[in-house]
Amino acid sequence: MTEINEPRVEAPPIVVWPVTPGEPPFRLVEIRGEAVGKAESIVDVVAYAHDAGLGHVDLDDPAVVRWVGGGKYTWVPHHGIL
Repeated sequence: MTEINEPRVEAPPIVVWPVTPGEPPFRLVEIRGEAVGKAESIVDVVAYAHDAGLGHVDLDDPAVVRWVGGGKYTWVPHHGIL
Protein backbone atom coordinates (compact mmCIF):
# COMPACT_ATOMS: atom_id res chain seq x y z
CA MET A 1 0.00 0.00 0.00
CA THR A 2 1.28 3.47 -0.90
CA GLU A 3 0.65 6.51 1.26
CA ILE A 4 0.36 9.98 -0.19
CA ASN A 5 2.89 12.33 1.37
CA GLU A 6 0.96 15.50 0.55
CA PRO A 7 -0.85 17.31 3.35
CA ARG A 8 -4.59 16.86 3.47
CA VAL A 9 -6.51 20.03 2.62
CA GLU A 10 -9.45 20.59 4.91
CA ALA A 11 -12.44 22.65 3.87
CA PRO A 12 -13.13 25.64 6.11
CA PRO A 13 -15.93 25.02 8.62
CA ILE A 14 -18.05 27.89 7.26
CA VAL A 15 -19.11 28.35 3.63
CA VAL A 16 -21.15 31.38 2.59
CA TRP A 17 -22.75 30.96 -0.84
CA PRO A 18 -23.49 33.70 -3.43
CA VAL A 19 -26.27 36.23 -2.96
CA THR A 20 -29.75 34.98 -3.78
CA PRO A 21 -32.14 37.70 -5.00
CA GLY A 22 -35.09 38.27 -2.73
CA GLU A 23 -36.67 40.79 -0.40
CA PRO A 24 -34.25 41.10 1.25
CA PRO A 25 -31.39 39.39 -0.64
CA PHE A 26 -29.63 36.66 1.32
CA ARG A 27 -26.72 34.22 1.25
CA LEU A 28 -27.04 30.59 2.29
CA VAL A 29 -24.66 29.54 5.06
CA GLU A 30 -23.25 26.06 5.64
CA ILE A 31 -21.34 25.02 8.73
CA ARG A 32 -19.38 21.77 8.65
CA GLY A 33 -21.18 20.77 5.46
CA GLU A 34 -24.72 21.34 6.71
CA ALA A 35 -27.02 24.20 5.71
CA VAL A 36 -27.82 26.31 8.76
CA GLY A 37 -29.78 29.21 7.33
CA LYS A 38 -30.06 32.37 5.28
CA ALA A 39 -27.81 35.29 6.18
CA GLU A 40 -28.74 38.86 5.34
CA SER A 41 -25.47 40.28 6.73
CA ILE A 42 -22.16 39.29 8.30
CA VAL A 43 -23.87 39.57 11.69
CA ASP A 44 -26.04 36.58 10.74
CA VAL A 45 -22.96 34.59 9.67
CA VAL A 46 -21.32 35.19 13.05
CA ALA A 47 -24.55 34.30 14.88
CA TYR A 48 -24.84 30.99 13.00
CA ALA A 49 -21.21 30.22 13.79
CA HIS A 50 -21.73 30.90 17.49
CA ASP A 51 -24.93 28.80 17.50
CA ALA A 52 -22.88 25.94 16.00
CA GLY A 53 -20.37 26.16 18.84
CA LEU A 54 -17.63 28.02 16.99
CA GLY A 55 -16.11 30.63 19.28
CA HIS A 56 -14.27 33.62 17.84
CA VAL A 57 -14.83 33.71 14.08
CA ASP A 58 -12.28 35.55 11.93
CA LEU A 59 -14.28 36.38 8.80
CA ASP A 60 -11.06 37.24 6.95
CA ASP A 61 -9.39 33.87 7.56
CA PRO A 62 -9.83 31.53 4.55
CA ALA A 63 -9.18 28.58 6.89
CA VAL A 64 -12.38 29.55 8.75
CA VAL A 65 -14.74 31.01 6.11
CA ARG A 66 -15.02 30.41 2.38
CA TRP A 67 -16.87 33.26 0.67
CA VAL A 68 -18.35 32.11 -2.65
CA GLY A 69 -19.51 34.71 -5.16
CA GLY A 70 -18.21 37.74 -3.29
CA GLY A 71 -16.59 38.65 -0.01
CA LYS A 72 -18.03 39.50 3.36
CA TYR A 73 -19.32 42.87 2.15
CA THR A 74 -21.26 41.44 -0.83
CA TRP A 75 -24.94 41.37 0.09
CA VAL A 76 -26.73 42.46 -3.10
CA PRO A 77 -27.13 40.32 -6.23
CA HIS A 78 -24.72 40.88 -9.09
CA HIS A 79 -26.61 41.42 -12.32
CA GLY A 80 -23.62 41.52 -14.66
CA ILE A 81 -24.28 45.14 -15.64
CA LEU A 82 -21.16 47.14 -16.50
